Amino acid sequence: MNAQKNGTTSAAGLALGAAVLWGTVGPAQVLADTTLGPAALGGWRLLVGGMVLGVFTARNPLGTGALTARSAWRPLLVCTLSTGLYQVTFLWSVSRTGAALATVIALGTAPAATGLCARWATGERVGTRWLVSTGAAVAGCALLLAPGGDAVDVPGLLLGMVAGICYGLYTVFAKRLASDNPAVHLPTVAAVSLTAGGLMLLPWMATDTAALSDARSLGLIVWLGIATTAAAYWLFSTGLAGLSATSVGTLSLAEPLAAALLGVLALGEHLSATAWAGCALLLGGLAAVSLPHVRQASRTTPTEIGGRACDPCSVPVLGRVE
Repeated sequence: MNAQKNGTTSAAGLALGAAVLWGTVGPAQVLADTTLGPAALGGWRLLVGGMVLGVFTARNPLGTGALTARSAWRPLLVCTLSTGLYQVTFLWSVSRTGAALATVIALGTAPAATGLCARWATGERVGTRWLVSTGAAVAGCALLLAPGGDAVDVPGLLLGMVAGICYGLYTVFAKRLASDNPAVHLPTVAAVSLTAGGLMLLPWMATDTAALSDARSLGLIVWLGIATTAAAYWLFSTGLAGLSATSVGTLSLAEPLAAALLGVLALGEHLSATAWAGCALLLGGLAAVSLPHVRQASRTTPTEIGGRACDPCSVPVLGRVE
């Protein structure tokens, strides 16, 4: 049982690591100050990240072969489309509203979108702990945003919300793909989805090439591709295998927290007392979704929780948030 608890804790740590890397996207864009459009930048990020991750996942031919099964086609298509659409909508939202607001809106939407998608697609239940911890984390995001009092760009806001929904769709259908096809290797799913999503954006990449001669733009592409895509999606996919989709959706809220702290440490930004309170509330929500179910594992069996047979759509059991 200790091994099970350690495995769940490790999975949560991997998901948090991915969120921290994703939190560097906005600050990196600010530092690079590139003229690349959102679609072109997103396409390069996906292609570089997908190819790098593909090199490492190519050692798992069984996992690649499992993706050719008929039952894998639909969730893999959803993962691919949501990956490409997420890049465009999120980076476009950043360009219209700024990195901080876009990150808060997209990742603030993601947990609710993930929970609703999980309920619709797999029947996964969400309980009081998930509702409370997610509510605390989302409230923390709102407090982080509170100091900025500028008028909100409505299209940018809607684009950020679409990005959050895409995040939820990818999380749920990648989890479903692994549940329905045990041989599937989730990092391989990520590599395929990223590469295919990048190919979808080739028309924008081909017509927006002027900035590719700038060293800062190239450096941004390398960082976004290798660190925030290949490495982050490997961490995310590996963690997703040991957690429920709803838990991962809430843990993703570490991204705006990381972005806010990087703004202070790397960009010289200042956080008000309200914003620091938001950071504390966010940390509390993340801890609530990460730790209580680890303690719960010592009181449950791998096949039953509270006298109820577990739902196979939300395996492994330790990832469920009740």
